Amino acid sequence: MPPKIMLKSDIQYVKGVGPKRALILGKIDIHSIYDLLFYFPRGYEDRRTQTEKNEFEFIETDILSGSVVDYFEIYTSSSLRIFKIIVSSSGREFECLIFRKASRKYDVFEPLKKKIKKGDEIFLVGSVENDFFKPKFNVEEIYFKSDDELKINFNRIVPVYLLTSNIDNKTFRKIVFSALNDNVDYINEIFPYDLTIKRNLLPRKIAVEQIHFPKDVSMLLRARHRFIYEELLLMALAWNFKKRETKRIKKNHSYTVNRNLLTPFKKNMGFEFTGSQKKAINEIFRDMQSSHPMTRLLAGDVGSGKTVVAISACLLAVENSHQCCFMAPTEILAEQHYITFKKFLSNLDIRYELLTSSTPKSKKRDIEKRLENGDIDILIGTHSVIGDNIKFKDLTLIVVDEQHRFGVRQRATLRQKGENIDMLVMTATPIPRTLFLALYGDLELSTLSDMPRDRKPVKTFHLLEEDAFKKTKEYLKKGVQAYIVFPLIDESDKVEVKSLLVEVERIKKEFYDYRVGIIYGRMKSSDKQKVMQDFLDKKIDILCATQVIEVGIDVANACVMIIESAERFGIASLHQLRGRVGRGARESFCFLVSNVKSGDAYERIKAICETTNGFELAQKDAYLRGVGEVLGVRQHGDMELKIASVARDKEIFEQAMVDAEEVTKDDPLLSKKEHQSLRNVLNEIYGKSLKLIDLN
Repeated sequence: MPPKIMLKSDIQYVKGVGPKRALILGKIDIHSIYDLLFYFPRGYEDRRTQTEKNEFEFIETDILSGSVVDYFEIYTSSSLRIFKIIVSSSGREFECLIFRKASRKYDVFEPLKKKIKKGDEIFLVGSVENDFFKPKFNVEEIYFKSDDELKINFNRIVPVYLLTSNIDNKTFRKIVFSALNDNVDYINEIFPYDLTIKRNLLPRKIAVEQIHFPKDVSMLLRARHRFIYEELLLMALAWNFKKRETKRIKKNHSYTVNRNLLTPFKKNMGFEFTGSQKKAINEIFRDMQSSHPMTRLLAGDVGSGKTVVAISACLLAVENSHQCCFMAPTEILAEQHYITFKKFLSNLDIRYELLTSSTPKSKKRDIEKRLENGDIDILIGTHSVIGDNIKFKDLTLIVVDEQHRFGVRQRATLRQKGENIDMLVMTATPIPRTLFLALYGDLELSTLSDMPRDRKPVKTFHLLEEDAFKKTKEYLKKGVQAYIVFPLIDESDKVEVKSLLVEVERIKKEFYDYRVGIIYGRMKSSDKQKVMQDFLDKKIDILCATQVIEVGIDVANACVMIIESAERFGIASLHQLRGRVGRGARESFCFLVSNVKSGDAYERIKAICETTNGFELAQKDAYLRGVGEVLGVRQHGDMELKIASVARDKEIFEQAMVDAEEVTKDDPLLSKKEHQSLRNVLNEIYGKSLKLIDLN
């Protein structure tokens, strides 16, 4: 049987699996032998009796070997069953406890009772609890000297996998070991020989063996390096093909910079563009005037001035009698953009409209008609702009704000509203160059690296609630306004965090001298608009809110923010929320209220307090969560890295980018014999999600 067919065989035929267990493995996307062999461990335990010095971070565990002195079951009134084994090891006796959930159908300890005898030599994995009288050992795995699987679970580096509750690591290791013995020889190398030598890569077959059951730390690191490089090279190749395909497309519209609208707009702004804004506008204009459709990402920190850059692009389109569409993920953000357009374009001969789900039907029908007749130059809106009834006369430019909040299909649907449309996508999550190449390798990047001159950095502190309230009252007396943000709207039985609707009455009592408002996502759009207008008009002093204010809110007099249960927010959300204050020239503050003192949540809070630099925070976020999660693209199928981390493996990724360029330069379609296996794997992984050209 050919290797490819053999490895694609159903997982149920692997020794120890069968039909029932195959269904369980299917829940973690293991359907074939290939899926099993390339389902890599999430970590490793060092169960060797003698270990070398190394810096590898193993999962902490304790091991115990000794002889059985006594054993018996402890009966409890609960559904928990306990089996106690007294083990003698190195002159000490340990009380070893095995916990199992009781079953009505069978005795959960029956197999153990039949096997265990006094005097047996056993090997245990778990955790030690030191007791004054007799040390206790909580048992996770137990092995007897006669067990066949002892050799793959003891006195070696042992893999630990991320599994479901229906299968344990001990069983899974046995299945993987069996599959490796029977099928590892079917694994073929996918890289040309010259590349493996150049990058000193383990052969693919050996790397698979060593990543599951490493001989030592050195081989484990080499195996991991091999697959980190493999993932990153495949991703770099996929982006190369996507970018090359985009450049083959020619557009049938053009632009000329005549400044009939651009110059008056610049005067209306009342301030000069920053250096990076000028650079970004030049890059965008150059793309728009090229013969290929623009696909550019505009990345800039909160408050860096992305909107006025995007407006400049829209005006270039309108100057040339074309239409453009400006899409935002929420009504609040769309309305904020509409207000900004109104502010800067009010005295210019430009026709622009706002379209959201709250737009009255009669108004919506009017917009649809005028849009199709070419009587609207710029349409600003939410998902409503991709509706079936929305037809443009001559749409040539799309601007998508906070683009990671839209699905791939939504962006594709909008792009179908015109022919070979120019697209500018924006994000307020700053992206270091390496992360950008990983996430959006088929886009060009413009970065707004400097802030407007009148902006002061927001000072951020990790405080107890009592101290945060005290400081907020001090600033409210000076006439500024404040936000208090909660992670939830309603109280939850699952998590102990403060919620908006429960806490707002307490806030009103605490700040009885001030007017308190409330806003959250489930409110009617008209109610949200009224609350935001009242806050803008200073009729509300304190606005209690959820993450609905994370983007699009611009109130210059709001200079203080309290974020309750800050440990429940990610770095990106905390940074975005903080960006709602400090919009004017006054000094601003953000108080993170949380009791956490360690762990990832503490690291996130610490990072936010230490810097306001969005690029540094994005890098930190990538380390903590992984690149795909930073911009929320993983759920859209834009990328999938199982072992590599672009943030952590920056040097390897840069090597992969160089190698991808070299490989495709000499063999653009990977049609050479030495690239056939590489081409096949690339098509399997990325062919569908990136809609690559047919490499076959």
